[in-house]
Amino acid sequence: MARKKKAYTWEKSYPKGSQWEVEIKPRPIYHFLDNSAEIYPNNDCLEFEGLKLTYSQVAMFVNRVAQGLQESGVVKGTRVGIFMPNCPYFVISYYAILKAGGIVVNYNPLYAINELVRQVKDSGTSILITLDNTMLYEKASNLLRSTSLEKVIIGCIADMLPFPKNKLLQWFRRDQIASVHYGKINIALESFLDLPGEVNYVPIKPETDIAVLQYTGGTTGTPKGAMLTHANVYSNAMQCSIWFSGLEAGKERMMAVLPFFHVFAMTAIMNLSILSGFEIILMPKFSLKNLLRDIDKKKPTILLGVPTLFSAINNFPKLKNYDLSSLKASISGGASLPLEIKTKFEELSNCIVIEGYGLSESSPVVCSNPLNGENRAGSIGLPIPGTIVEIREPEGSKKLVKNGNIGELCVTGPQVMLGYWNNEKETKNVLKAGRLHTGDLGYMDEDGYIYIVDRIKDLIIVSGFNVYPREIEELLYKHVHIEEAAVIGLPDKHKGERIKAFIKLKAGKKMEAKEVREYLEGRLAKYKLPDEVEFIESVPKTIIGKVAKRELKEKK
Repeated sequence: MARKKKAYTWEKSYPKGSQWEVEIKPRPIYHFLDNSAEIYPNNDCLEFEGLKLTYSQVAMFVNRVAQGLQESGVVKGTRVGIFMPNCPYFVISYYAILKAGGIVVNYNPLYAINELVRQVKDSGTSILITLDNTMLYEKASNLLRSTSLEKVIIGCIADMLPFPKNKLLQWFRRDQIASVHYGKINIALESFLDLPGEVNYVPIKPETDIAVLQYTGGTTGTPKGAMLTHANVYSNAMQCSIWFSGLEAGKERMMAVLPFFHVFAMTAIMNLSILSGFEIILMPKFSLKNLLRDIDKKKPTILLGVPTLFSAINNFPKLKNYDLSSLKASISGGASLPLEIKTKFEELSNCIVIEGYGLSESSPVVCSNPLNGENRAGSIGLPIPGTIVEIREPEGSKKLVKNGNIGELCVTGPQVMLGYWNNEKETKNVLKAGRLHTGDLGYMDEDGYIYIVDRIKDLIIVSGFNVYPREIEELLYKHVHIEEAAVIGLPDKHKGERIKAFIKLKAGKKMEAKEVREYLEGRLAKYKLPDEVEFIESVPKTIIGKVAKRELKEKK
């Protein structure tokens, strides 16, 4: 990293012993596993429903699967999809693809077939790795028929479970296990595990060779493949490791409830854990009761989540039956963390919750509150080491704005993507002069802490006045009867846009729309008051728990 001319605003707020200016020499991502397998060979790497695999075992399986992939046609640059929930085969497949020279393409198992077809065609995925789950296999078979997908590699669910769970699955849940005819197109992943693990070395140029195609709606909502290089992903995991200096290498236990196909979990749970020699406790499917049971019994020390996860824990009726005392750090990302949710979770768990911020286009972590420093409520924290965040005018000249003024967050750092796959137009829209224009509005205080106000696309303009939905949502969350809230803008021929609030009440509570307005009156300017209030049973969310405002706008 070239030496800067002067200190940045946020550097004075860095915890004692932490430095912004760091030297990270990028390497292929699979180096994380190779290195940890050498240092911690007998440490548990993965825990899945009672099955435990050490670092040396995972590294051995990765080499064998990498050899199998190469023998199945994977060469440098081959796009290989991973289409499965969190399980040992996800982690093994991820590192094996990269070691074989391929590019990982993450697929959401809950996508509809038309969404999957679009992603396969856009990315040019030629091989898909999945499980013998009926739903997953049926979708994979459909893709074989309707796209240029050439092969499907299928892992056996029962083989990942210890006795007697594997037998119970075979005996009592046959409807969930697909009947697969194996051959040259449908290949058993288990057949790779008998190979000696002799991988043909593939030279990697970390700064230019793509490691992951991470599909995202970005700033326009249209799915695009963010090209994340080995250097991008490697650097971001290293930045996180440096920043979260209070975590002990080889000793922590990471709760993996967020799905690895999402960039937040891929980097901040999977890669950070593998880099640091942590044990990863895998959850294939989210269940609040199962999560609390696992925290109680398996004693993770770190929990990464999204605001809706922490809110769900806060409002779980029988939370007192579970011991959360093993947690020493919780990190929230993916969406803005309402202050009420953060405060309540910290009271209930006696565990600090720090908020961070990132995007798929930045691998993803950009900012975070420190673990061993001032944790400012409502702030996404400070730029992590090696990252520059500038607040620029959202329109026109895009000049820098003064501290305290609202503008667009623009990011420069080693984690910023190469661009969008086969989409030069959108790449030029977000990458300008080496800066990633995030589409998020916020400001930086005099100490370098950054605050998100809202997405540019979520900004509501009422009679010429700017209204930020998050401001209204924060107030709604403070009401004792309200569990969740989401605010959107809808077209209005008189005011330009009108404000609508969607509210989920806590169990057993009742409210009327006029009560919501009465509560907000005096706390907000009149033009910020919702024109409409709709009470709903559940707020629609994405797979990781972000509020799906696009669905709400379609609902109207």
